[in-house]
Amino acid sequence: MRFKTCINYLLTASQHEVFGLLSDRLSQYGVTPGQYGVLSYLWEKEQANPKDLARELSLENSTISGVLDRMQKKGLIDRLLDPDDRRSIQVVLTPAGRALEADVLRAVDEVNEEVLSRFDPETAETLIRCLQKIADTRAPEREEEELPKN
Repeated sequence: MRFKTCINYLLTASQHEVFGLLSDRLSQYGVTPGQYGVLSYLWEKEQANPKDLARELSLENSTISGVLDRMQKKGLIDRLLDPDDRRSIQVVLTPAGRALEADVLRAVDEVNEEVLSRFDPETAETLIRCLQKIADTRAPEREEEELPKN
């Protein structure tokens, strides 16, 4: 197989292009694509522990820790002790993090529209389904890893 037709190359090159577009668009809000993932999750769920965020965003625990450190320094999130379990930390949005929601979501929508405009609507829908299937390639393995051992 030729290098430029290898699925790994194609996905990496595509991700690099989309990441660059998204980074440029989000930079005016002081947010990175990775931080957008955290914000998006918190806009929907209100709070989460770092382990759940890492799993949801397909990141290592050590990686999410650095992302959260930078977001806390920017005043976008806070980390609070869980009142029900003082060993557990909950990540919550600050008012500044909440205030970014409309603008950041609009920027993400614009990037998605820009990238998908290269395809007719049916092909764009197929592309999204195919990428979701690739992203879920290891889903059965992950489910087995998460099952409690009896």
